[in-house]
Amino acid sequence: MGQSAQLTRRPDTVDAVVARMRDLAAALPERDGIAVFNRVYLAVTEEVARRLTAGRFTDPPATATLDVRFAERYLTAVDAAADGRRVPACWRPLIQFRRHPGIRPLQFALAGVNAHIGHDLALAVVDACRTLECEPADLESDFERVGDLLVALEERVREDLMPGPDLLQIADPLTHLLGAWSLEQAREAAWSAARALWALRRLPEVAEEFTQRLDAAVGFAGRMMLTPLPD
Repeated sequence: MGQSAQLTRRPDTVDAVVARMRDLAAALPERDGIAVFNRVYLAVTEEVARRLTAGRFTDPPATATLDVRFAERYLTAVDAAADGRRVPACWRPLIQFRRHPGIRPLQFALAGVNAHIGHDLALAVVDACRTLECEPADLESDFERVGDLLVALEERVREDLMPGPDLLQIADPLTHLLGAWSLEQAREAAWSAARALWALRRLPEVAEEFTQRLDAAVGFAGRMMLTPLPD
């Protein structure tokens, strides 16, 4: 049995999502690109769980549903990779280059964030709306609260993983590669994509084409983020 055999059960609560991410963290080498992103995502999910318990969201059950549907897409991609199955284009660069020695931890972290926010978030909103039988507008308030948490975390990721001032030669191309990408803009684009997909739900062929184009575009951006840098 491979690693994915332990991770095949669909999580149905935020606590179950946290448990699966902790299992991944324990199973993967620290320098693995998926492990780097997983640490970032685990920190976000643990904070969401704390805020849910503290009543910091307008509709806690709806927020929990969105969080679980969101995490499912990442965990499904990881399981598919472990089984040798095809993964979405948005995740393919991180899966393919996860052990490349010339790629910095910050690149791995933000390539994962790019895939998950740029592609998975829009689809997770639609998944949650179908589960809850609601409209995207009903989730907007808590979507924004989760988004604010993600933006704050991105700043921490950059602070923790960016090379120090003694490595400015390395930091220069890294800054050039990553400075053009903004999580806040990606979050806004995800909300627009979710609304578009919801409006297209009665036109499945058009919705599928839109989803495929989004997947490919996000994957292309992720591949650029994972350009190996010189030592």
